Amino acid sequence: MSTKGQQPAALRLGVNIDHVATIRNARGGDHPCPLRAAHMAAAAGADGITAHLREDRRHMTDADIARLVAEIDLPLNLEIAATGEMLDIALRNRPHAACIVPERRVERTTEGGLDAAGQRNSLQPFVARLADAGIRVSLFVAPDARQIEAAAALGVPVIELHTGPYAHSDGSVDELDRLAQTARFAASLGLEVHAGHGLTFANVSPVAALPNIAELNIGHFLIGEAVFTGLETAILTMRRLMQAARP
Repeated sequence: MSTKGQQPAALRLGVNIDHVATIRNARGGDHPCPLRAAHMAAAAGADGITAHLREDRRHMTDADIARLVAEIDLPLNLEIAATGEMLDIALRNRPHAACIVPERRVERTTEGGLDAAGQRNSLQPFVARLADAGIRVSLFVAPDARQIEAAAALGVPVIELHTGPYAHSDGSVDELDRLAQTARFAASLGLEVHAGHGLTFANVSPVAALPNIAELNIGHFLIGEAVFTGLETAILTMRRLMQAARP
């Protein structure tokens, strides 16, 4: 956990490999393999791997998660909904971290942040079970002070800010300022701040420059770009942009 007011010295990159599994599942079979993508991401300099196990298993599967935990050296950040089934899976696999996200079956991707303020009572035992198992818990939330206060009250060490509104606004100054202010507030409460959703080569630099953000989690864009340039090149380019923004 970051200490109060501390600014992280380096910005980490977590690579989300969900959509390698999406491509695999479009035809069935084993190719392309998410585990292979995780190894390639590690070789390209990723600091961690993120994978979202959805209730409908539309991309990652239970077997994918078990293999990632067993076979990769990088920390695995498992994104899950706050359900009994997902709690059991997390406790069985013991990933480095679990990020609690909202989930609706009809959505194509995660459309908003978790309502930690409104669901605090139901989230408390879920967070406690994960933490007791030694799993680092984070909440994927909108850049909103109420959600940050709720996260701090729940005792999680990390929050991940939903950057979708910023990305979908073509880099709005107002949305960027909202991210900056919320990240600063979260850091002042002792929370480590991550961010992600919708980040691309074109819009990542302003977010990467925010000093209170310790990690960016990026997936869909990198996997899509890999179709044209290869995964290693896509990751290396993203890292260069991040490092240039955070001297």
